[in-house]
Amino acid sequence: MKIINLINSALIVACIAFVPAIVDAQTVNNSNSIGQINRNSLNTSYLQPFNIAFLAYQGAFKEQGIPSAGTLIYEFQIGKLTAKDVVQAAIKANKLPTQVLNDQGYVNAVESQFTSMINGNDTGS
Repeated sequence: MKIINLINSALIVACIAFVPAIVDAQTVNNSNSIGQINRNSLNTSYLQPFNIAFLAYQGAFKEQGIPSAGTLIYEFQIGKLTAKDVVQAAIKANKLPTQVLNDQGYVNAVESQFTSMINGNDTGS
C-alpha cells in the first residue's frame, strides 16, 4: 500500500513539474479531431481538456471561484462543481474561447479528466 502512495505522489510531482511546458506547447487543432470537436469551431485551437482539468487542480481558476486539489475533486464528486463550471472559469480566465462552452464533446472530455483524477485517487482502502 505504501508503494502505491509513493508512486502516486511521484506521478503528481512529475505532472506538476511538466504542466507549464505542456500548457505553453500543447493545443488542439480542431481540423484533426472533427469527430470530437464541434464542427462550427474548426480552424481554432485551444488547450486540451487535460490541461484545463489540471490547471483547475493546481488552482489556476481560484479567482473564478474554482477550488483546487482535494476540494476540487470532492466538490466534483458530490456534484457541487461540474466540468461546465470549470470550462466557464477557464473562459473567464482567458484560457479558452467562449465558443468552447457550446462544445459538449469538449465539456465531456473535461469531465472525463476529472473522473480519471477521482479514479486515480481511489486506492480501494
